[in-house]
Amino acid sequence: MATEARASALVLAAESPYPLAGGGALRTASLLHYLAIGYDVDLVVFRQPGAADPSQQLPRGLVRRVWVVDLPAHGRSFAARALRNAARVARGVPPLVDRFAGFGPEIDRALEGRRYDIGIVEHFWCAPYAEQMAKICGRTVLDLHNIESVLDQRCAEAEGGARAWAHRVFSRAALKLERTWLPRFSEVLAASESDAKRVRAIAPGARVRVYPNALPPTPLPPRANEDAIVFSGNMEYHPNISAVRFFRREVWPLLRKRWPGLVWRLIGKNPEAVRRFTSGDARIQVEGQVDDAIRELARAKVAVVPVLAGSGTRLKILEAWAAGLPVVSTTLGAEGLGARDGESLLLADGGPAFAEAVSRLLACTDLRERVGAAGRLLLEKEFIWETAWKKLDF
Repeated sequence: MATEARASALVLAAESPYPLAGGGALRTASLLHYLAIGYDVDLVVFRQPGAADPSQQLPRGLVRRVWVVDLPAHGRSFAARALRNAARVARGVPPLVDRFAGFGPEIDRALEGRRYDIGIVEHFWCAPYAEQMAKICGRTVLDLHNIESVLDQRCAEAEGGARAWAHRVFSRAALKLERTWLPRFSEVLAASESDAKRVRAIAPGARVRVYPNALPPTPLPPRANEDAIVFSGNMEYHPNISAVRFFRREVWPLLRKRWPGLVWRLIGKNPEAVRRFTSGDARIQVEGQVDDAIRELARAKVAVVPVLAGSGTRLKILEAWAAGLPVVSTTLGAEGLGARDGESLLLADGGPAFAEAVSRLLACTDLRERVGAAGRLLLEKEFIWETAWKKLDF
């Protein structure tokens, strides 16, 4: 008896979903695992120079075929980046849109003769491939990890001088592209209801659904309660750079004086990007990338999220909740998660207020345990993959 063929899906990803390190990888992986339940999934994934082969890092059986598109090498020095971004400012092209542009012929060759029921593009950076996807996919979906125009505008507000000016140029350029590309997809996924409202305001013709950031089910790790606070993330990401700078200048001196044995620990890839803010103090420990971020977070007493710019929602908060760790965040840092101040986290804006909120948690074991447990409960209720999948219908 003939077996009915499964539906097919194509995912175009700007970064490898595995290993599960970083918000972008986690969000892409969550959709891949959802699709794999009901579809035969093919993946086109970009690879940074020197990175491992993404096809060798995926769980066996998750996808049917993988095509890897290699990005050209770019100089990583300050001078090389400044020169590239100056050219992008002159052309009015956002950096990551520029980085992932121009691979249409290569993607066409890989997909020639194929048809898919649905095609999903991860990150707005790859939105201009919508027309190629539409030719071979019955339905197209854009997964917005962030709203780039909002992200750049907020980065401009957190910066000063030439950097702020450049971010404003990129924000205007991204807004123009968003108005062009968002309505061309069958559906757009936003990370929160606040982001969905912004998408509808930018592109009234876009069809928007909220698909929250989430984590795979994770057992609660043992807590070490070391005399430490912790910040996590890709240190090369602009909002994380401004967060580390703000914390180092306006929060850490207050905490360092009040808590003589306290250590500030930073975990995440590209630690050299914040080295100028972390060097020269033996009580600032830069761990770099770790194999298990949640277990590493659980060593500390408090997770700090001093984010001044950003869009989407912060996976770093979800990972802290997964570790059972109480969180102190700026109001912007906790945006879109529906967390209540004083229950599942503490909110504080400005250096003295942030330092005081951290100190409240450090001084009171009962408060730390109560806030950490409430965060873990909210995670289990709202931000686990299986729960997030209920928001989808494809």
